[in-house]
Amino acid sequence: MDLASLAGARVVDLSLTVSERLPGTWPGHMTYAHHNWNWFAEVEGPTGKTRSTAPYQTNFVVMDEHCGTHFDAPTHFVPPPDSGLDLAGPLGDQTGDKVPLEDLMGPAVVIDIRFLAEEGEPGVSPFITPRHVEAWEEENGTLRAGEVVLFRTGWDRYYVEGEEGERYMHGSLVTGETPGWPAPAPETAIYLHERGVKTIGIDAPSIGSAHDAVPVHQEGLSRGMRYVEILTNLGELPVRGAYFIFMPVKIAESSGGPGRAMALLLE
Repeated sequence: MDLASLAGARVVDLSLTVSERLPGTWPGHMTYAHHNWNWFAEVEGPTGKTRSTAPYQTNFVVMDEHCGTHFDAPTHFVPPPDSGLDLAGPLGDQTGDKVPLEDLMGPAVVIDIRFLAEEGEPGVSPFITPRHVEAWEEENGTLRAGEVVLFRTGWDRYYVEGEEGERYMHGSLVTGETPGWPAPAPETAIYLHERGVKTIGIDAPSIGSAHDAVPVHQEGLSRGMRYVEILTNLGELPVRGAYFIFMPVKIAESSGGPGRAMALLLE
């Protein structure tokens, strides 16, 4: 390994900020909260006096495992083998802390499907089909085993505060008034798995569609695939040539979890 080249790599942050004012929580899941626990001194704040036992600051966080930039471990949709449930199997024991880090990194491939972003119907996602991936391969070469496929939908532009941010998830999942984000069809996950792709990422709320998120999760995660969701800045990466890394918080018995996604570019 050329450590000098690695030290000179440009780091592209592919993670979105988590905030109580931003739409990073799946509707119906635990709402994200971030509050102060101890501050440098007792002062009057918006909720009263701060607690101060010593001159330092620390805060506490309450969040769903699938809030903000995060990954799905198999057990997110695969029940444990002794549960007696449908689709149960050994991968149902592979919690987030047991997923090897090397599975969450690799040469990045960026597939631009922004043209699909306005083709959805209210409450319905347009599907990214195997044909879309094949068209990309015809132009850029066949996908290689171990590559990380990143779908650039452009949906991260709706990850903002206020009314415009309602389009990110709430408009399609709750009110059904706005179209869903582009999402891989179940057969697309199978196609990528057959190509030797283990990890898929997307700059949208989920690999699953707004109208039926379950099948693509079941098809991919039951095959040992890893999904990284709620990414951003994919437009800063070349079609090929970047190295993708996702580093999740190591949470025991988790179904996945939040973390920091990045790409290294040797320039």
